[in-house]
Amino acid sequence: MLDAQTIDLGYSAREQFEPYNARRERWSCLVCHRRAGKTVACVMDLIDATLRCEKPNPRFAYLSPFYAQSKDVAWTYLKEYGLRFPGTVPNENELRLDFPGGARVRLYGADNYDRMRGIYLDGVVLDEYADMDPRVWPEVIRPALSDRKGWATFIGTPKGRNGFFDTWQHAKDDPAWFSMMLKASESGLVVAEELADARRMMTPEQYEQEFECSFDAAILGAYYASLVSEAEAEGRICPLEADPALLVHTAWDLGIGDSTVIWLWQAAPDGIRILDHIEDHGKSLPFYAAELTARGHRYGIDYVPHDARARELGTGKTRVETLVGLGRNPQLVPIHSVDDGINAVRQMLPVMWFNSEKCAAGVEALRQYRTDYDEKLKAFKNRPRHDWTSHSADALRYLSMGYREFLVTKPKPKPERKAQFGQVYLPGPPRPVSKTRIKI
Repeated sequence: MLDAQTIDLGYSAREQFEPYNARRERWSCLVCHRRAGKTVACVMDLIDATLRCEKPNPRFAYLSPFYAQSKDVAWTYLKEYGLRFPGTVPNENELRLDFPGGARVRLYGADNYDRMRGIYLDGVVLDEYADMDPRVWPEVIRPALSDRKGWATFIGTPKGRNGFFDTWQHAKDDPAWFSMMLKASESGLVVAEELADARRMMTPEQYEQEFECSFDAAILGAYYASLVSEAEAEGRICPLEADPALLVHTAWDLGIGDSTVIWLWQAAPDGIRILDHIEDHGKSLPFYAAELTARGHRYGIDYVPHDARARELGTGKTRVETLVGLGRNPQLVPIHSVDDGINAVRQMLPVMWFNSEKCAAGVEALRQYRTDYDEKLKAFKNRPRHDWTSHSADALRYLSMGYREFLVTKPKPKPERKAQFGQVYLPGPPRPVSKTRIKI
């Protein structure tokens, strides 16, 4: 442990954050309005914990949804306060501070969280957790804290009822957690005139979300959030089993060095029953084919995007050919624009049913899938934001376009033919000219 108490690092905690900086709980959740100062408070908390850690080679981390975001919001503060400790060395390439004695604080991005697999951490701040892939915490960060019993702080502004909402709900009811919500109307950190001006320039939903910490305000620019909420309210996100009388079809978003997502679904009389959601990184097509086989369904069509026709340099085969060789039945979805595909999903979502357990991650991705918003122009951009939600959303777009094709091409049942009195129809295919009949 370094003697940090005799050195002034130039930080003076805001009164509202003093309880957080003085906490003793291992886990923390801070829901704070914009410009409350949560980033500075948490960066300084990391530095303080680093200097006080008694374990060998302490490791602390600051994690944002994007690596560039961590650099933009935290790197300047980390250097401003951390470099005041004698002997501290910055590493600009890896965005880390090396303190005397082997201690480190480093910035990361959840957009490439796989690079964090295998590291250990003594403490971590997860900033804007609502925007992160929900697998980041259970699959990577929580295991990294285990052997050294490290701590974690979740901070951010609400973005609907997602993983951050669940964390907040748990934190405020669990005495083992430190929890704090700072609303602009109560904190006193933003003057009333500024809040009044912000309220005039923002929609009510934007203001409630950004300044009043509302988890119920609409997600800005979300394509499907309201439709997902309707599905929940109508009980269409529920325990759901496959109907053995129906084939199970699949819809794929095929990633190259990225996530691949597969939705498993059935075309039922009451709509589209979505049974399962598979997502993984860096795996080959045989892996996904084996995953599908292991589920034991009777399969129909595998709907894949048009880029599945591209030949891979390593094998010289298209991914369509590879899937055929694996016993799958791939079919290209009709060529369409992203806007047409999004519109198709919006039309289909009211008749979609989801398995609440197996599709949980996919449903959360649909809820958060949104367009980018240009803060300077105060306008939505004309393209979806590419993040962890994109793969599930794209696969559902292919499902919706494939379902349209399925409805057009599926065999129509032959009309029931009734024999007249004194006639009987023989079984078998109809002949071109006349029907075979026998008079009795």
